[in-house]
Amino acid sequence: NQDGATNGLTAPNGPSQQRVIRGALANAGLSPSDVDVVEGHGTGTALGDPIEAQALLATYGQDREHPLWLGSLKSNIGHTQAAAGVAGVIKMVQALQHGMLPATLHADTPTTQVDWTAGAVRLLTEAREWPRADRPRRAAVSSFGASGTNAHLILEEAPADQVNAPACEASQLSAMPLVVSAGTAAALAGQAGRLARFLDGARDVRLAAVAGSLLSSRAVLGQRAVVVASTREEALSGLNALARGENAPALVTGSVDVPGKLVWVFPGQGTQWVGMGRELLDSSPVFAERIGECAAALGRWVDWSLVDVLRGESEPELLDRVDVLQPACFAVMVGLAAVWSSVGVRPDAVVGHSQGEIAAACVAGALSLEDASRVVVLRSKAIAAELSGRGGMASVALAEDDVTGRLARWAGRVEVAAVNSPTSVVIAGDAEALDEALESLSASGVRVRRIAVDYASHTRHVVDIEDTLAEALAGISAQAPTIPFYSTVTGEWIRDADVVDGGYWYRNLRSQVRFGPAVTELVGQGVWGVPGGERPPSVGAADLGDHRWFGGRVTAAG
Repeated sequence: NQDGATNGLTAPNGPSQQRVIRGALANAGLSPSDVDVVEGHGTGTALGDPIEAQALLATYGQDREHPLWLGSLKSNIGHTQAAAGVAGVIKMVQALQHGMLPATLHADTPTTQVDWTAGAVRLLTEAREWPRADRPRRAAVSSFGASGTNAHLILEEAPADQVNAPACEASQLSAMPLVVSAGTAAALAGQAGRLARFLDGARDVRLAAVAGSLLSSRAVLGQRAVVVASTREEALSGLNALARGENAPALVTGSVDVPGKLVWVFPGQGTQWVGMGRELLDSSPVFAERIGECAAALGRWVDWSLVDVLRGESEPELLDRVDVLQPACFAVMVGLAAVWSSVGVRPDAVVGHSQGEIAAACVAGALSLEDASRVVVLRSKAIAAELSGRGGMASVALAEDDVTGRLARWAGRVEVAAVNSPTSVVIAGDAEALDEALESLSASGVRVRRIAVDYASHTRHVVDIEDTLAEALAGISAQAPTIPFYSTVTGEWIRDADVVDGGYWYRNLRSQVRFGPAVTELVGQGVWGVPGGERPPSVGAADLGDHRWFGGRVTAAG
């Protein structure tokens, strides 16, 4: 309410204060004795405090068995002007939560300008336990404006949570990220220590609620850390390690001061496993929705269920078929991109390895989901029909020049299909010749690993399906990418429309994958963040081929 015409701008009006208190009680359906404590306006002035105290004595102080406790936060932090009322509300909410009435500082002796015998009101000269009787704890907050505006708020503690034990247990099975940030490393450690103490003392607060609050209501500063925990004990272990400046298994730290930008890497096949989409389909509405869109786009060309394959509910041997495996991996990568985007992680560029370029082109906006689905399905069908059973592929831990020399005996039958790094390549070719080459390399102490395919991508074999792909992929509508897209086929940025047309996707399958040189070029252009030049080029990259972090881990760096 308002004081109206009174004896001065800053002079309080006791009757108006009484009316606003009685009005608040009436609106709440409460009697004065239903309120335990009042956070007063309490400016400490000789004029205002006696008037406020007398109004409280006349309202709350009458006909009650236990005294009303009275305090003021201004004794702790002074007058915060327009925020004074909010500060009082925060204080009383904390008091309700902890069951403790805080002391009012520097108010040991009640003022003699008030007749304290006129009602049951007592000053909070020391902190007191706040027992809960047969009703909820209640507090009131008064705040009076200089222009005569009077406000009175009544707070009641929230009802106890109705805990559903099975749901609680189920929620503990999922890992939750506790995000902590600060302006400096020292402040980050301090923040972690305070959060650990809070979690240890607030056993009734759910870990998921804390994780959600940290994500949604805190500013994200330059020094950052994430503790991934399934239980309170795991959270405390990680936070305490961060506070001590130590490492922990589920603790990741970083800084936004790292130079460079973020690149999403879309891999070729090899990261798949049965049921690889089950957990995210159940836990991420964003992933499930995007997979549904992929299923609709792929459905025109396939006779199997994408969702069943990703859940592991189809015949296990389906994932052995290239014409199922590649579309399924494509869908997972596109779905993961949607999940990352939904939480604010967006790439400055994308790059793809072999068939991963199809997903990269889709996410970059160079291909529509429908055209990308057409490419991945029809191309993998051509591989299954005409190339399967004729060849193989294997990774070799050698430099490109070194392995090329060693393969001279099998020239024309085995070749370097992909250059992944300065010391890692993929070789591919005729099945029998590849067996001989791998046996020779292993005998000389070279580490080799077969890739679980029976065809030879990125070799002369692919020429046999050039006409098939030209017909199948005619009319693909390629757009200019909206996200920078670096090609491992051309070794250049794709900037224009019509570049990734049907012919490009034949060349993507036929040409050698120049992934390692692409990484080197990106580092040279400052797109990938490499602090001090001492860390490997994968820093600043997120591999969208492995989504297990969302249910346990992710292949990511930076």
